Amino acid sequence: MTTAGETGVPARLEGKSKAMVFCWVLGLGSLVAWNSMLTIGDYYYKVFPHYHPSRVLTIVYQPFAIGTMAILTYHESKVDTRKRNIIGYILFTLSTLFLLVLDLATSGKGGVWPYFGICVLVACFGVADAHVQGGMVGDLSFMCPEFMQSFFAGLAASGALTSGMRLITKAAFDKAHDGLRKGAMLFMAISTFFEFICIILYATWFAKIPIVKRYHSKAASEGSKTVSADLVAAGIQTQDGDSKEDRLSNKQLLFQNINYAIDLYLIHVLTLTILPGFLYENTGTHQLGSWYALVLIAMYNVWDLISRYIPLIGWLKLESRKGLLIVIVTRCLLVPAFYFTAKYGDQGWMINARFLLGLEQWISHCLCYDKQNALGNLLVLFLLGGIFSGVSLGWLWIIHNDKF
Repeated sequence: MTTAGETGVPARLEGKSKAMVFCWVLGLGSLVAWNSMLTIGDYYYKVFPHYHPSRVLTIVYQPFAIGTMAILTYHESKVDTRKRNIIGYILFTLSTLFLLVLDLATSGKGGVWPYFGICVLVACFGVADAHVQGGMVGDLSFMCPEFMQSFFAGLAASGALTSGMRLITKAAFDKAHDGLRKGAMLFMAISTFFEFICIILYATWFAKIPIVKRYHSKAASEGSKTVSADLVAAGIQTQDGDSKEDRLSNKQLLFQNINYAIDLYLIHVLTLTILPGFLYENTGTHQLGSWYALVLIAMYNVWDLISRYIPLIGWLKLESRKGLLIVIVTRCLLVPAFYFTAKYGDQGWMINARFLLGLEQWISHCLCYDKQNALGNLLVLFLLGGIFSGVSLGWLWIIHNDKF
């Protein structure tokens, strides 16, 4: 039998490349369902033209994500990470599937009850998101930073992938009868398949990768109670660690890293103030017509994906706490920039503004590495809080709108 040493791969690194690929796919699955909802906004605006889908669905999503995340963060040391993540991916899969079933059952008709059904499923997305993002960030925080980076790259890739798929499905059915609906339904079916793949990958193979088993064993030996099911799945007997007394409380962790939490909150307040509601309702009508909002979302998602890899360039990775805060505060200038671009600029200027918003997401990726499990959950909680605040503030764009 060939050993790790005989293949030239150190035992401690065996399976690292495979684990990074899995982390990327699992990151993609953590947001592909929600990004799918955002990307078919053009379809929902046709079916529910008076219900502000991009704004309402986003604000429905967030309270359930934050509430669930707060509960899971409070009980972080007692929650089994493996079960938490599997539950999240299953819930994502079923919710995406039921969106498809709901549309088929109602034949794509509008009305308050189909819209209410969509809102319920979106709330399920929020619960699933809290399970998966917090759980995966907490799990990967025990491991090497490259795994965390791959996971966050997968999160960004979900946006770029869904945008690309949506453009393809829209083009494929653009001239067909009821083409907008057919394209959206095909798109949701593909998203359901991606979520199902994540269940299989995480439940069956991830915990058995040698380097992942090594990190889980190390975490268990240091007192972590959240990885026991992963060790059992990998065929390793668990033992009680003796360092439980050395663990910092959530309150202590938060106070020691309050600047990181505030930075993540501020970043996502600004981003979600603009995305997605502003895109669909406040950018006007231009030559691209029904393609305009899709192009703007695609521009943001592609540059968000690129920005995930910027921290890998050493001299571009911001590590100064004061420097991060200064850069984040200066991002507030994007709010008037988008306002005047929407009011006076043409579509080219708006597309460039979207590029800038997506590229500047690299700042948040400088904050999310080398964190332990409890802190990872706390940072995700502040991230979700920022998203909720941003979505709420996004309604201010339409106060002057007679259609509000």
